[in-house]
Amino acid sequence: MKKLLVIPSLFIILTAFGQAGEISIIPQPAEMQLGTGSFRLKGRTTITYDNPSGKAVAEMLALKLDQASGFTIKVKEGSRGAIQLNINKEVNSRLGTEGYTLSVTSKNIIISANKPAGLFYGMQSLLQIMPPECKCAPAVNITDYPRFPWRGIMLDVSRNFFTKEEVKKYIDEIAGFKFNTFHWHLTDDNGWRIEIKSLPKLTEVGAWRVARAGHFGDRDNPKPGEPATVGGFYTQEDIREIVKYAQERFITIVPEVDVPGHSMAAIASYPELCCTKNPDIKVNPGTAFSEWYGDGTFKMLVDNTLNPSDEKVYEFLDKVFTELAQLFPGQYIHVGGDECYKGYWEADAGCQALMKKLGITMVEQLQGYFVDRVEKILQTKGKKLIGWDEILEAGISPNATVMSWRGIQGGIEAAKLGHYVIMTPTSFAYLDYQQGEKTIEPPLYSGLRLRKCYSFDPVPEGVDSKYILGGQGNLWTEQIPEFRHAEYMTWPRGWALAEDFWTPIEKKNWNDFVKRTERQFLRNDYSGINYSKAIFDPIISAKKTDDKTLVEMSAEAPGLKIYYTLDDQMPDDHSPEYIKPFEIPAGGPVTLRVIAYRDGKPAGHLITLSPDDLKKR
Repeated sequence: MKKLLVIPSLFIILTAFGQAGEISIIPQPAEMQLGTGSFRLKGRTTITYDNPSGKAVAEMLALKLDQASGFTIKVKEGSRGAIQLNINKEVNSRLGTEGYTLSVTSKNIIISANKPAGLFYGMQSLLQIMPPECKCAPAVNITDYPRFPWRGIMLDVSRNFFTKEEVKKYIDEIAGFKFNTFHWHLTDDNGWRIEIKSLPKLTEVGAWRVARAGHFGDRDNPKPGEPATVGGFYTQEDIREIVKYAQERFITIVPEVDVPGHSMAAIASYPELCCTKNPDIKVNPGTAFSEWYGDGTFKMLVDNTLNPSDEKVYEFLDKVFTELAQLFPGQYIHVGGDECYKGYWEADAGCQALMKKLGITMVEQLQGYFVDRVEKILQTKGKKLIGWDEILEAGISPNATVMSWRGIQGGIEAAKLGHYVIMTPTSFAYLDYQQGEKTIEPPLYSGLRLRKCYSFDPVPEGVDSKYILGGQGNLWTEQIPEFRHAEYMTWPRGWALAEDFWTPIEKKNWNDFVKRTERQFLRNDYSGINYSKAIFDPIISAKKTDDKTLVEMSAEAPGLKIYYTLDDQMPDDHSPEYIKPFEIPAGGPVTLRVIAYRDGKPAGHLITLSPDDLKKR
């Protein structure tokens, strides 16, 4: 019975990828010309590499083709295979270190690059143009290279812990779309996730919190004596394994230890690190431990901030960064620096004495002092500091790199001061935001549609582009307890960001991207990778005119037809089609039900809006 259910869907997927002239790659290559005919994979097909540095990529490609096709593909050194991976003997300056050329004819497939990273990205494009069973490839010539050197995705594993195997799977998924940086948010108020052997309590205590259900931010505080059983951490052996796995996929891992704020898990482990030295502080399980006032200001109800006046704090951080630097070979360590509450500093005699000694009058300047001390520690480990844009507030050294998240203004300011910048603003790059109809999506305070993601240009007008290293999507996980949901929130918005960061801006085209996104949906269906179909959910707004409610609807994806009902019937393609704005009838409460169709079939969620829902719009 199971086979009868699976075969038709598989047939549809393979048929869709077999259509001529439908080459689909995300991110869109810089240059591409379609050819005629196709290359057919055979059981005796050989992959060759002409330089030892290309061997690992050749073996990885052979493994992927073996798994998909059922063939046994041989790999050998040389340059005469049916599939050739070649390192350029003369450097092609257009390609840089990550670019490639891909040529597919009926006789052979040739991927050429200056460096192995280019071969790897050429392999990703080749796999995308092949059907999922990987037995043929359409003829094409591609010359491709990235727009930006930093193409990142951040995964927060503090709010909810993800296993070593899940992290590796996530790295695999982002590597397939030519991301080259994995920002790993390892510590926060809700969990410390990395083993520091010289500070064992960080994982004995800081990696665990009490069990709680419900919405993050609405949970109950820990009870006295309640066991902390939820969480986890990565051993240093785990870290080495994951780092090696990422390196093999040409991804650099940037670890983040978020300080001086967001440090409740560290303080629960070592209470003497904060101003209050409160031994009752626990790893936060998702309670409301702060008050936000709507203008960006806030008050912490529990001390989650390291004490900048205590030398023991810097001794602690020296131990942490010593071990971190030995585990992560990349040049950067991220130190956070965001949302640091300074109320406990203001009330602390040691902090006030330090301010007097430094000759400063504003408590905010203590963060500048702290960041400067931390940067000097990192420099002794051979690492560079990177932090969220708040590190600009009290002045930073010229060598610090800024990650601009509170809009783009922090990035603009940093670039004009001569700092390198990664653009990751909430308005374009926060993957934890709702991505479709807000009455359907898991509750959150803000939304970000796919089209808005796709419109992102990391280089603001009037800024010297040489200071913009690139961009990054951030996946905070307060409301993401499971890996499948992490995938759902990442894709397809991650595909949009991949194209923002790789593709020449003049090559971007929304309608074409939507077509490629829908084809990628089929690939995800085939491989079992979760994703959101929110692109098919109509955008519904309402406004009041002369005591009447006027409803307007639009489609994010081109080619959708929107049907609706106002009489409590379930809408389908025989219901009224939305053509223009319409009035909600007076005389009683009316429920609006809406659904979108694509090619004669339901494409999105059923949306049901009560009169109160419409009023809120």
